[in-house]
Amino acid sequence: MKCNVTDQQDWNARIYKQDWIKESKEGYKQSDLASQCIHRYKVYIEGSAWSVSQKYILACDSVTLLVNPHYYDFFTRGLVPMQHYWPIKEDDKCRSIKFAVEWGNTHQNEANNIGKAASDFIYDELKMDYVYDYMFHLLNSYGKLFRYTPTLSSEAVELCVESMVCNAKGRERQFMMESMVKGPAITNPCTMPPPFDPPSLHENLRRKESLIQQVDSWEKSYWGKPK
Repeated sequence: MKCNVTDQQDWNARIYKQDWIKESKEGYKQSDLASQCIHRYKVYIEGSAWSVSQKYILACDSVTLLVNPHYYDFFTRGLVPMQHYWPIKEDDKCRSIKFAVEWGNTHQNEANNIGKAASDFIYDELKMDYVYDYMFHLLNSYGKLFRYTPTLSSEAVELCVESMVCNAKGRERQFMMESMVKGPAITNPCTMPPPFDPPSLHENLRRKESLIQQVDSWEKSYWGKPK
């Protein structure tokens, strides 16, 4: 919270505190993620562990200021700094955020491209068909580890799609309908590619590290200037 505005300094960031206990009692009326997409920049930071909000923040068309993560979603490693997000230092968040905002405000075309590339990535690469393929391979591999035969619990409750969709509105309803499975797929699940071979993996990691170091160099130059 120390990045919030004070009488002495303004880090150009506004941190919103969410009372989740209160929200749960009121039906989450003040936590609609879509309504938060009005901001030019969006900060993604993990809490105690992995956060589900990363894909929603990236889908906003805003520039995602991504604080160095410790946990990875299944798509995270496909993200490239300065192409899909702006890297933020974990140990110097406020100054790092301020520089990111200053850079974005003075390079608006490049910043807009970063926001658009991130939302395109989420829309194109996280299509439900791809997610279902991923789930198939994940659960199939996980099932091979079982040493027992799974059975359906007598207390299990079946949820019908209609009961989940009827209260949804607008784009939420649209996306839910698009993701609905009406029958077996007519094609086989995607073929899982082999793991990165060492040279390709090394080059991928090297490129990302190089881009992060570039941002770090710009930050050091910015804060080294006389105020």
